[in-house]
Amino acid sequence: MKRRTFLKRSLTALAIAGAGTGSLFLPGKSGFSATAEAKGFTTALPVPPLLDNLDKTGKSASFSINVQKGEVEFFPGKSTATLGYNGNFLGPTMRVRNGQRFRVKVNNTLSETTTLHLHGLHLPAKWDGGPRQPVPPGTTWNPDFIIKQEAATLWYHPHAMGLTGKQVYYGLAGLFFIEDEISDRLDIPKTYGEDDIPLVIQDRRFFSSGQFAYVQGMHDTMNGVIGNHMLVNGVIKPTLTVPSGLVRLRLLNGSNSSIYKIAFDDKRIFNVIASDGGFLERPVPMKGIVLSPGERAEILVDFSRESRYAIISLLVDQLRGGSFEAMRIAVKGTGKIRKMPRALRKGEKIDPSEATKTRRFIMETMSMGGGRMGMGMSGRRLTINGKKMDINRIDEKVKLNSTEIWEITNRSAMMMRMPHSMHLHDVQFHILSRNNNAPPLHEQGRKDTVLIMPGETVRIISRFRDYTGVYMYHCHLLEHEDNGMMGQFEVIT
Repeated sequence: MKRRTFLKRSLTALAIAGAGTGSLFLPGKSGFSATAEAKGFTTALPVPPLLDNLDKTGKSASFSINVQKGEVEFFPGKSTATLGYNGNFLGPTMRVRNGQRFRVKVNNTLSETTTLHLHGLHLPAKWDGGPRQPVPPGTTWNPDFIIKQEAATLWYHPHAMGLTGKQVYYGLAGLFFIEDEISDRLDIPKTYGEDDIPLVIQDRRFFSSGQFAYVQGMHDTMNGVIGNHMLVNGVIKPTLTVPSGLVRLRLLNGSNSSIYKIAFDDKRIFNVIASDGGFLERPVPMKGIVLSPGERAEILVDFSRESRYAIISLLVDQLRGGSFEAMRIAVKGTGKIRKMPRALRKGEKIDPSEATKTRRFIMETMSMGGGRMGMGMSGRRLTINGKKMDINRIDEKVKLNSTEIWEITNRSAMMMRMPHSMHLHDVQFHILSRNNNAPPLHEQGRKDTVLIMPGETVRIISRFRDYTGVYMYHCHLLEHEDNGMMGQFEVIT
């Protein structure tokens, strides 16, 4: 299927479904043009607030989260029903330190079950927040453990069985920062909301009533729900004001299923300083970075040469959908003068000879009869190693304190050319190779989510330390996850 054909088919199918109820889509974009995007950009980019630590001594990190309903006007005069953490849409940023005791009280005020998954965090299985730890309506959940992880930009979101895509789409997502001695000593921007800015990038589609058009057809199940409006920190077409000098942007692809290429309109070079699991060994200069759903990257952008009141546009290409001028950046004032750091942290590699086992995983679309995807769309299912998720089945058993290589192949049918990703709970891993080639420099740090394109084989390596119990591995295209592309591994003694 051609690059953008699936989006047109999905929108057409949903428009037909909506027509029966008198609802049609609010028009969005199918391609970027400066003229078409000239309107808007009058709203200042909101920065998620830092969540107050209830332990005023700072010895521990103690937080309270309400999972709640809300309303937001994404379009003037049209109120959209939303979900949020401690607010109407998205959630506050939790900031902790390595070695600190972490506690959070999660209060579910919704009328349906949810969970709170701390994506990318190394933690005991009982506090993982996956489908094995449901939080029913009207109840609370109280994780309590020690942070054992280096500085990184992580995030949190729901992970209830079959409900993840819908609940994230309606607004349940937030950021989770870990700081440590490494981040303390680096001379990089650190003033939250001024020169250290989180950007949660998501796309959405809406009915003409203003409500989210999260109504899945077969194409949405197979390809994921792809939106035609781009949001940054919950706002369409915002403007961010930054000081002249180095600015740190913490990027999160918080979409359900869109793969983004993120760049600037003037094709400027920026430096990637961190991936999912924290700092790279040294900055990596790039003009554009591709992130699949759930992936993060920290970048340093040099605005020191901009004239006063310069405007720079952040461009987001969905790769399988539209291209957007997602945000504008206005340079005003003077920030601290910094040089781009030459090094960030000591390099960390896991020697493949350390691995005691290699496991192989095939991600593909199967017919109900077991054959690979052929003509037509009926009777298809998304599988890993030919199996759909079963909460009562443990798919893999991993020995505690072992090191393993996982070889993951996207065996996508030629007709669909469907990308997948693989996310492992609890552990960070290193990418050994992509189709037997070394990964690009910006992917040579610690990762917890990796994009795997059709026909591609990716080999990763990880150590399984500290905790026993059952964790998830799954495609992080949320519609794939919700429709069974997930398995369970148990760490055993």
